[in-house]
Amino acid sequence: MQNQTILLIGHGSREPSGNQEIVAFAEQWRARQPQWRIEVCFIEFAEILIEEGLDRAAAHGGQVVVVPLILNAAGHVKMEIPEHIEHARLRHPQVAFVYCRHLGASQDILAILKRNLRKALHTLDMPDPRNTGVILLGRGASDRVANGEVAKMARWLYEEGEHPMVDIAFTGITHPRLEAIVQRQHTLDMRQIVVLPYYLFTGTLIERIHRQVARLQRQYPQIYFGLADYLGFEAEIFAMLESRITEATDRLAPAMMECDGCKYREFAADHGDGHHHHAHAPQASA
Repeated sequence: MQNQTILLIGHGSREPSGNQEIVAFAEQWRARQPQWRIEVCFIEFAEILIEEGLDRAAAHGGQVVVVPLILNAAGHVKMEIPEHIEHARLRHPQVAFVYCRHLGASQDILAILKRNLRKALHTLDMPDPRNTGVILLGRGASDRVANGEVAKMARWLYEEGEHPMVDIAFTGITHPRLEAIVQRQHTLDMRQIVVLPYYLFTGTLIERIHRQVARLQRQYPQIYFGLADYLGFEAEIFAMLESRITEATDRLAPAMMECDGCKYREFAADHGDGHHHHAHAPQASA
């Protein structure tokens, strides 16, 4: 479409470097797709939040393609972003808003995880998967489907590798937590453990993971720990986003948003349970 704006929505982090990485990601994407107009906003902890981002994109007219730069679909993807889009449609009736699917668990994400796992494995003294446990560490959500996506990726990693154990853990919201799974793998005689973050970019949680792994290494000196990188700027992520845009904009019928017609979102809207972020400036760390 000739007059089209891509609005990339990142999660946002209290750690400025996390938001800076998303801005840098958008810059790389513009270099990859120079014919596209790509703008950026965030769900929280940033200067430009969703409402302002939608208004800025809509100011160009035409079509706004909303692209969530998010791995798993929980409340932000299913409820918050669609609610903001609905309000933007009312403010800008002359603009067509299209909502793309989130990244989701896929073979492309699996390929990045396997690559990161191999790199981390080779930092160990004995880079042998057969005596190395893996812990896939996700953010955690109150949405069981989102948590299930992490479990799905862990299962795929197990089936395509030689590691005797591939467990999941979460940094918040739900359980199990990293320390509990390390204790489990230690009990089951894992001599090496690789912690594999299921995150897109850096931020306060990635920094916390570094501290946790350092503490666990002190607590379990008999275990060799490896810490893999987050997903970040891999070619598969750019390609997945481009695929999501093609999928959403090439339909003959008007594209439905991720949760259009969702009975749970309709119930929440009827009962005033929509999720909002009112602050438009970075918030201080707790």
